[in-house]
Amino acid sequence: MSVPARRLPSWVWVTGLTAAALVGVTALAAQADQGAHPLASPKAKPSASASPHPSASPRKSAPVAVPGGSGTGRRIVYSLAQRRVWLVDATGTAGRTFTVWPGTVSPAPGRYAVSSTVASTTGTDGTKVENIVYFTVRSGVFIAFSNAQDGSSPKPSAGARTGAIRMHSADGDAVWKFGSKGTAVSVVE
Repeated sequence: MSVPARRLPSWVWVTGLTAAALVGVTALAAQADQGAHPLASPKAKPSASASPHPSASPRKSAPVAVPGGSGTGRRIVYSLAQRRVWLVDATGTAGRTFTVWPGTVSPAPGRYAVSSTVASTTGTDGTKVENIVYFTVRSGVFIAFSNAQDGSSPKPSAGARTGAIRMHSADGDAVWKFGSKGTAVSVVE
């Protein structure tokens, strides 16, 4: 006569496996406790980037000076070589400076004035732009400061002739507020 096999309830299996796992972890912990322990060196040497004293505040980079020979008074200064713009107040102090992405046609060094402003349009490269501040024309191409509405700085298509001097949106807002019609623009190498 055969006796039917009895199944163990699941809680018995779970309890057994948990107990076995605890025994295994305890044995490994005891083994690890008897091994070598690393000691901290009493004279730790700082790495090349560490300093012996914490600094009170982060270091600020030196401000980029307004280029010499860019004129006097309130003006927008654009450096072709540095790809940088300064918004200079009447006292000659730069209230803001930032880098820009020039188009394929650059203005010649010299003195200009803002001739017109347009709130938004589509650039010659097909990009929707805003805060457009025009100040000259070169080789039939209008030269202006602007920023892309989506914040991008797309590279001009091969062979495209653009006079856009693009910048970040916040910088475009600043030029828009600063560069009303007649504002002096100084372009330097």
